Amino acid sequence: MAALGGDGLRLLSVPRPERQPESAALGGPGPGLCCWVSVFSCLSLACSYVGSLYVWKSELPRDHPAVIKRRFTSVLVVSSLSPLCVLLWRELTGIQILFLGPLMQLSMDCPCDLADGLKVVLAPRSWARCLTDMRWLRNQVIAPLTEELVFRACMLPMLAPCTGLGPAVFTCPLFFGVAHFHHIFEQLRFRQSSVGSIFLSAAFQFSYTAVFGAYTAFLFIRTGHLIGPVLCHSFCNYMGFPAVCAALEHPQRRPLLAGYALGVGLFLLLLQPLTDPKLYGSLPLCVLLERAGDSEAPLCS
Repeated sequence: MAALGGDGLRLLSVPRPERQPESAALGGPGPGLCCWVSVFSCLSLACSYVGSLYVWKSELPRDHPAVIKRRFTSVLVVSSLSPLCVLLWRELTGIQILFLGPLMQLSMDCPCDLADGLKVVLAPRSWARCLTDMRWLRNQVIAPLTEELVFRACMLPMLAPCTGLGPAVFTCPLFFGVAHFHHIFEQLRFRQSSVGSIFLSAAFQFSYTAVFGAYTAFLFIRTGHLIGPVLCHSFCNYMGFPAVCAALEHPQRRPLLAGYALGVGLFLLLLQPLTDPKLYGSLPLCVLLERAGDSEAPLCS
């Protein structure tokens, strides 16, 4: 049932019947509500292209061969990553907006400036170091891919015909949350904390993993792709749970808390338009339910 293949790791390669023409779909209300997000994304891409020219610190003029070679490298890297930016915009915009506050906090506390940060991100050595770090591979690649495959792509098609899409969004994450209880045994084995603290931490982890699982289940149903949940999962693993207590004690507390509130508000406002099924083509789970006789699933439109 959960065969994977095609663009964006689709669950099933079954076209949805009677789809609207692409022009009509793109002219719907969903894209119109987030046009300003598209404009901002294009502006960011333009700034990234121009900014890449100034990553290299040099006293030489722009026409010097050494400067030209370095800038060749910069624009080639940015141009190569531009299609990926389009994919990330479509799949990750919602979760990045939700983490607006933590991202602001991260940038405020980062000791390096923008140019140094870009150098680290673009340096092949940094990526080679990540790819040889087992913890990085586990948290950013293997865990997001395998957990989303099992707990979303495989479980939702089994639950949805029985419960319907809405209840499945909230039922499926319960299995995901319970699956994290195995950390209790390791923590007890190595006596990493008191028994009460371990079980309290496990209950907290169950809560937020269940909420996150509901979001990625919603995302998977609305987009018909697995790549969106995988990218969101990897991003959230990198960010961790927002350090709200640290934000309350931060020297720049007011703008930081405003960023937290703005991120949550924009996330809720843009959740529906950014996951409008018209943007993503056929929805395999909706096709599955249509064949089962449920043609009025609200999450499919």
